[in-house]
Amino acid sequence: MVTTPDPRLLPHEVAQWARGAGLPLDPGRLDLVTATANHIRSVIAVLRDLDLDVDPYLDPAEGAPVSAHPARGAEEGRDDAAV
Repeated sequence: MVTTPDPRLLPHEVAQWARGAGLPLDPGRLDLVTATANHIRSVIAVLRDLDLDVDPYLDPAEGAPVSAHPARGAEEGRDDAAV
């Protein structure tokens, strides 16, 4: 797995983005919000590196096509339109 470096956001950048979104930050919260934003960015970077190309028609527990279990969606209170 190869990850590309993700530049850390700086507090002044977070403050600018927040102001631009109409959410001015109290200076006492800026460090916490910056740390949270950087953590979220690092998690997203890891998720982008994962191979999430999973066949949606396979039941991972049984290796069988989901269509072979027509009642499964009904048992869980959802139908195909909700999935």
